[in-house]
Amino acid sequence: MTATALQAKVHPAVEGGLLLEVADLSVQTASVTSITFTDPAGTALPGYVPGSHLVVQYGDGANAYSLTGSGRHPSEYTISVLRVDDGAGGSLAMHRLAVGDLVRVSHPRSAFAPVATARHHLLIAAGIGITPMLSHARAAAERDSEATLVYVYRPGQGAHVQQARELLGPALAECTDRGSFQEELTRRLTDQKLGTHLYVCGPAAFMDTVLARARELGWPQGRLHSEPFGAAELDQGEPFTVNLARSGVTLEVPAGISLLEALENAGKGVPNMCRKGVCGECSLPVLRGAPLHRDLYLSEQEKSANTTMMCCVSRSLDQELELDL
Repeated sequence: MTATALQAKVHPAVEGGLLLEVADLSVQTASVTSITFTDPAGTALPGYVPGSHLVVQYGDGANAYSLTGSGRHPSEYTISVLRVDDGAGGSLAMHRLAVGDLVRVSHPRSAFAPVATARHHLLIAAGIGITPMLSHARAAAERDSEATLVYVYRPGQGAHVQQARELLGPALAECTDRGSFQEELTRRLTDQKLGTHLYVCGPAAFMDTVLARARELGWPQGRLHSEPFGAAELDQGEPFTVNLARSGVTLEVPAGISLLEALENAGKGVPNMCRKGVCGECSLPVLRGAPLHRDLYLSEQEKSANTTMMCCVSRSLDQELELDL
């Protein structure tokens, strides 16, 4: 057993988590690899809600990856990672793991759970967005609840497609081009029974298309659920001042530096995970001022209230902002 993946400093996102061993590596496509973790002592792992994710530390960073299992009495955790050659390095580090490596991970976290009262689950995935949907589909099969999956992927690049076929059978619709997907999407959105909930995961533009079409066809917002990969590339923003009410500290946040970075540079640690406006870990209470919300976590109603902001990506519409920190 090796400890190649261990680091001296534990990332805040995995503090209090688990030390697991890479038990298996499975190639899904030319760019997607599944990684299975187990407890080195062979003990069972904490269960989780379908659609949960796991934070995995690599070097000084940490990334979140969706778990593909049902979450019921797991003896192992499996994630699938898309290799991104020009990214921050997390996916490349995952692809360099070897069987026997020890890795620090968080406990599973739920951010995309199925609605227990739904009469039917309509799952829509594109590319690597299949990973949380596989978890949903497995859980639905185990619980004998109804689920349909529309899976969009490029020819020859369908990760987990065989598993999806085995799990869902005729309840799986596969699309490998835009035209067939648009037709399938409209059909699925118009022939669902009352009480159906829609779940979508994939690139931002893909999810926007699905959710916009659903709204056009009269789907209520409460039945629409999405899990984005991360915030889009953001501009540097305007500089602003932040007053920390409890600390009595005033900080300048220049353009190109996030509020989270400014706080960290001033020695004010804030729990965080994704640093992309997705996970909700770095939320801070706002006492005064209007935040410029750029996250993908808060609802539109929560953003309008201006009482909370995600300091990793959001900034300020006013010259000054006061936080309860």
